[in-house]
Amino acid sequence: MPSSGSTLAPVPRRCRFGPLEIDFDDRVLAPRPWTLAQSEWAAQLAATAPPGPILELCAGAGQIGLVAAHLSGRTLVQVEADRVAAGYATDNAERAGLAGAVEIRCARLETALGPDERFPIVLADPPYLRSADTARWPADPPSAIDGGPDGLALIRACLEVAAQALPAGGALLLQVAGPAQAELVAELAETTFRDEAVRVTDAERAVQLLRRR
Repeated sequence: MPSSGSTLAPVPRRCRFGPLEIDFDDRVLAPRPWTLAQSEWAAQLAATAPPGPILELCAGAGQIGLVAAHLSGRTLVQVEADRVAAGYATDNAERAGLAGAVEIRCARLETALGPDERFPIVLADPPYLRSADTARWPADPPSAIDGGPDGLALIRACLEVAAQALPAGGALLLQVAGPAQAELVAELAETTFRDEAVRVTDAERAVQLLRRR
């Protein structure tokens, strides 16, 4: 029996996410069903985008980018700073039969890419809640949902990386906290990106398409 001071490892769980099965545990943000729309939109954009791999920032357990790669047939680079989540992303890519088409970089956003790397499509599902609002979601790892005092800290970081990684006309698909936050993001990004479309799930969930100017 474990001693009274021992800590048991979290039990892995598995869920269906579109065409794939995804493993995760309580240390990793559980896949949200509504985020499948981001994967599907990315695959639609990939059908007419220039050649090149998809880049996913804040990849978590990898499900959004993996389904986009599965549906589009494109290779994929995933960036995730948390080692546990990056490990699950690796395992999930292998289970999906995509290990040879996916590169997973366990790194901070600002150091993950080389200066000359370019991608036609960038996906990101960053933490976007205000720090004061994270208590509404006690089961979620704080690092996966806390976007700082205004909810935009990690979104700003994703915008900076995407601005570097995308060519003119390249697409950034960003998960945001509903249409109100999408308006703030459009204002933040207006010198570098054109706000092209927002697909709204509800008042707190949306996917925003920004085009590199």
